[in-house]
Amino acid sequence: MINSKASSPRPDAPASKDNGLEEVRLRQQAIGVKLRHMFDQVVNEPVPDEFLDILRQADERSSTKEGQ
Repeated sequence: MINSKASSPRPDAPASKDNGLEEVRLRQQAIGVKLRHMFDQVVNEPVPDEFLDILRQADERSSTKEGQ
């Protein structure tokens, strides 16, 4: 059975306060969606060749130091 009181705003709280909270939630949700989208774009970007070269050089140096 559905309780009609649970879905209606509290009688002691002004409607504008409930609307304000809903606006905040919607705004936070929109920000979260945009942040996830931006993060996905960054993750899917290719790694520049120059950066890969730097990483390879660092790996080579660390492996030669470990072999000594």
